[in-house]
Amino acid sequence: MNPPPPHGAAPRGLVVGAPRSGSGKSTLTLALLAAFRRRGLAVAAAKSGPDYIDPAFHEVACARPSPNLDSWAMPPALLGAVAAGAARDQALLLVESAMGLFDGAGDEAGRQGSAADLAARFGWPVLLLLDVSGQSQSAAAMARGFASHHPGVRVAGVVLNRVASERHRAGATEAIAATGLPVWGALPRDTGITLPERHLGLVQARELGTLPDLLTRLAELAEAHLDLNAILEAGGGTVPATTTGRAPALPPPGQRIAIAEDAAFSFLYPHLLAGWRQAGAEIHRFSPLADEVPPEHCDACWLPGGYPELHAARLASAGRFLAGLRRFAETRPVHGECGGFMLLGQELEDAEGTRHAMAGLLGHETSFARRKMNLGYREAVLLADGVMGRAGQVLRGHEFHYARLTKSGRDAPLAELRDARGTVLGPAGGRRGQVSGSFFHAIARQDG
Repeated sequence: MNPPPPHGAAPRGLVVGAPRSGSGKSTLTLALLAAFRRRGLAVAAAKSGPDYIDPAFHEVACARPSPNLDSWAMPPALLGAVAAGAARDQALLLVESAMGLFDGAGDEAGRQGSAADLAARFGWPVLLLLDVSGQSQSAAAMARGFASHHPGVRVAGVVLNRVASERHRAGATEAIAATGLPVWGALPRDTGITLPERHLGLVQARELGTLPDLLTRLAELAEAHLDLNAILEAGGGTVPATTTGRAPALPPPGQRIAIAEDAAFSFLYPHLLAGWRQAGAEIHRFSPLADEVPPEHCDACWLPGGYPELHAARLASAGRFLAGLRRFAETRPVHGECGGFMLLGQELEDAEGTRHAMAGLLGHETSFARRKMNLGYREAVLLADGVMGRAGQVLRGHEFHYARLTKSGRDAPLAELRDARGTVLGPAGGRRGQVSGSFFHAIARQDG
């Protein structure tokens, strides 16, 4: 059994990266977390870049929250504090890369937002996962290229994925080993181990009743096919020691915050909640799908993103919730992000084209039937004082949604948006009285 590290010992990190999305990073990360925990090892996880789905799976696998580490959206002090909080008292922090290892945005300060940026910043080695389906020795060229691409990023070893046979494994392994990179194992092609997906990514962890059994199978897969000791020993780098003493990523919207949480509303970044609690705010959860109202003693309501389009009929029939939300908004601030913004509008059209009345606190209408993907980093400049900050405050975050506005309404806009390259996208969102919302997911303000 591997015990937790001594209190105060420097935690080690390891980035799980790959050349592209769809290589199997999530499956490998979950397999490693489950296998290490079966050995009694204290392990933690984090996700590079903006993502709500994978961290929820990480949390189940390692029994602790998995935050996002985003070097584009998070100022350096916040990034270090979140990394330190994730790794505290853990023997290893596994950081799952978004997209390809070197994929990101970049800005004038060199904040790229990629997993490679995190590896270089904190000195974390990289475990490179290669999907070798359709190739064998050619995988060595890929491994060599990734190992030499960035002088500040060290690829420590390779794991092969979707290996078809022993001959296939041997050919790829020998060619990669000849480059000087160790191969720490090979996962067989197994269509029986998959994570179900929907339009924004994987199905949520809370909805997957078979997840405990899947984690058991993944742990067994890792034990059988991976050199877990070598992977554990490969961890390295440094994590800042400080986890406190700085302003939260966003100001708390109130002293007592009512937060919607259920299968329709669950996309809220752990570092935001942690920052609000650290600032002294209280969190009180309620479920719109259960027809619960925002607790009366709260002084602000936050409606996170999620999948309201999959539950539009239930939300429209939740009369007690809708009446309570409208009553709450008469005297206290209410803010909706993405899915929460859709709920605040007049109507939501579901995938079948059926229109459902929503809260009507803002004037817009949205449709999932006439969908169009919107994806990317965003920088927002607030146009008025509100729960997210003062007018002129710059926030960084992202958009990821398929629903689209079919009617914009006449509400004042919430913010002016730019993409990661600085291209002006125009005004976005809406605000009316103390109600505000937009498709923009905030990650951090940019003044610290």
